[in-house]
Amino acid sequence: MKRKIHTLTALLIGVVVLLGPIWTADHACASEASDLAQELTNPLADLMTIPIQMNFDRNIGVHDQGERIQTNIQPIIPIHLNDRWNLITRTIMPIIHQEDIYPGQGSQAGLGDITMTFFLSPKAPTTGGLVWGVGPVFIMPAATDSLLGSKKWSAGPSGAVLTMKGPWTLGALANHVWSFAGDSDRRNVNASLVQPFVSYTWSNAWSMSLQSESVYDWASEKWSVPVNLSVSKLVYLGKLPVSLQAGVGYWVETPDTGPEGWRFRLGVSFILPTLFGKE
Repeated sequence: MKRKIHTLTALLIGVVVLLGPIWTADHACASEASDLAQELTNPLADLMTIPIQMNFDRNIGVHDQGERIQTNIQPIIPIHLNDRWNLITRTIMPIIHQEDIYPGQGSQAGLGDITMTFFLSPKAPTTGGLVWGVGPVFIMPAATDSLLGSKKWSAGPSGAVLTMKGPWTLGALANHVWSFAGDSDRRNVNASLVQPFVSYTWSNAWSMSLQSESVYDWASEKWSVPVNLSVSKLVYLGKLPVSLQAGVGYWVETPDTGPEGWRFRLGVSFILPTLFGKE
């Protein structure tokens, strides 16, 4: 598994470095590519995208021998409600392969629980330049293996706020979920997500982002805190804008059986024409 991660990382970085500048120069002026690259750092952007993100974590489980590759397919669909409001839908469908996490259970592979978030967001920023959105978040117990999900239906509130100043994007996304139905033999879900982020986009459509996806489990009173640093490059495949990403992270705080040490991330985002309520 480690060899596969290292190979994919080297391959993606090589594609970004060698082919990214060529595609961008051939198909869009630098300013347009840079503007689009920065829009991708905004979780409430009026862009239909299909990000695919792969994360590799290790040192998981009671004996710190477990490893996990989680590939998140994350379609983002903006719906134009009227001339003032958008509804931004964000879905996360995780495909997981893990091994040696649970003693005596071997490996598991399949679909994990699906998360759907809806943000009602004004089309125009506030007079102070803030972009914001609020709405509900739902988690569906779609896991194909009992060890890949919670087997609980969960829901709660979510929100996001950010500002974009020059090449900088700074903001945070947060939610809280409680379980309300599901397998009574599984423990209840009561968790908060806090995701602060800051990014900088250069005029050549390169971006660098620093963020965390910190989760606090109120039942166990434990934090899971990764800090992730990534670089991305906007390129064009024909006329299709695509963002390629590679990153590394470190687990600052985790529960006793959580992942530890370094983590690795690869990603690609396809930017599509907006279809719903397009004016």
